[in-house]
Amino acid sequence: MKALFLRDLRIAFGPGSSLLTGLLFFAAIIIITPFAIGPDQEILSRIGPGMLWIGALLSILLGLDRMFQTDRDDGSLDQLILSRHRKSLSLVVFTKCSAHWCGTILPLILFTPVLGLMLGLDGTAIGGLMLTLLCGTPAITLIGAVGAALATSLPRGGVLISVIVLPLAVPVMIFGVSAAYATTAPGISFINPLLFLIALSLFFSILGPLAAALTLASLSD
Repeated sequence: MKALFLRDLRIAFGPGSSLLTGLLFFAAIIIITPFAIGPDQEILSRIGPGMLWIGALLSILLGLDRMFQTDRDDGSLDQLILSRHRKSLSLVVFTKCSAHWCGTILPLILFTPVLGLMLGLDGTAIGGLMLTLLCGTPAITLIGAVGAALATSLPRGGVLISVIVLPLAVPVMIFGVSAAYATTAPGISFINPLLFLIALSLFFSILGPLAAALTLASLSD
């Protein structure tokens, strides 16, 4: 599992990865927001957490189709499925999800303060937003693993992944944005939605790899 994690991490930071595309897309969404909404800093700071969450979600969707597709193309995915790792295929999927999150999504989160300043967010709001993204984006990755597994045999699986992930990611978005807004709005609890985010990530850390592993195994049969 360690070797698989390091291998996928090298691929994520290597040439041809979706990391730069995701970062540019994330930045583009936030940069064009003032042109659409207007330059009012009060309005931008009010909608900033929600816009950053939407930008992060859409950027994550861009790279999900590559989670298993590269391994499918070179045949290594079939070897993992047919070898002794078949019984622990869900662990293989979880390892690949962890590497995908560290190599693709974590840089987006680290880039968030720069974009948050562009929307007029203060340090407290940016810190709370980054914490919500750290707790909530693993759930989106684990949900996306199921869509990525279904899309491995399709030529245009990106649309299928979006159709699967977006409805299931709605609760993550709701609690993520609620927690992010709570950092600047007095009287609103920050801990409660954050705990729900953590619970969703823990729940999908079990269900997501298991469902994706069953999907991959069924495609190989």
